Amino acid sequence: MVFALPRNKAIEEARPVGTKLTPEEISRIQGLIEAGMYISVSDFVREAITDKLRDVKVIKVRDVNYDEATREVLDYYRTYKEAYPHEVADALELDYDLVLKITEELKRDMRLEVID
Repeated sequence: MVFALPRNKAIEEARPVGTKLTPEEISRIQGLIEAGMYISVSDFVREAITDKLRDVKVIKVRDVNYDEATREVLDYYRTYKEAYPHEVADALELDYDLVLKITEELKRDMRLEVID
């Protein structure tokens, strides 16, 4: 007897896509199937895609002038006390190079300090 999750709208709207895999990739996937980890190559590919999509983060970058960005960066450090520039850029949706430039300027002006 074979069991499956009830069909939902996402599955009903799913559509096939094609791709080519190397013999090495197929062999490795087949080994995982034989070990009982996956039902089929399609099952493996679906899970691989789901994992990859979960790990991918799209970062929006707002268009903010330099002075406004500087104020936001300072406010961030006032609130969180310490952070890497990439964390500030992600949180504020600012360009990383802009945040790096701002933090270097704030360090030169002794408004921020580097901690180990």
